[in-house]
Amino acid sequence: CPRCMQCDTKFDFITRKHHCRRCGKCFCDKCCSKKVPLPRMCFVDPVRQCAECALISQKEAEFYDKQLKVLMNGATFFVTLGTSDKSELMVCRLSNNQRYLVLDGDSHYEIEIIQISTVQILTEGFTPGGGNTRAIGMILQYKVPGSEELTQMKFTASEDLSCNKKLSASWLAAMHKATKLLYESRDQ
Repeated sequence: CPRCMQCDTKFDFITRKHHCRRCGKCFCDKCCSKKVPLPRMCFVDPVRQCAECALISQKEAEFYDKQLKVLMNGATFFVTLGTSDKSELMVCRLSNNQRYLVLDGDSHYEIEIIQISTVQILTEGFTPGGGNTRAIGMILQYKVPGSEELTQMKFTASEDLSCNKKLSASWLAAMHKATKLLYESRDQ
């Protein structure tokens, strides 16, 4: 790699090359000066990353610190499978190894995260002052192993007082953030 992959500066004795610890590309000091922890690659101390990777690593760190716990603790939803009219009250959570979405109720489902093709967060109304809408559910499409067809599940936050609606909204917000991170990482 004779030149910086960002600004095209030629490497020499004074302008040294550095590798981004996330993407592995070669950069000059100016283009690879950010130092951010990268725990998912076992770098606990901050390591050199290019600007683009540093931004993604910061988003991931925030997600792991805040939203991951919410997803693993789970929340209660009414779940409707496919085009069925019947819905079932289920606890939805992320598995301990973070590879499956686990749904427990009278039925039990484990959906492998890699098989999920689309996630659509359902919202309702506007908050006073023109703020954000409120998450009330989601529609999830995924492939069942051994099948090429997409299966759809609809999750709706429960109106029942025994179920914590605020917890369901927090879970949906965390799921939305997780989905964004997944799509961004797939694009890299």
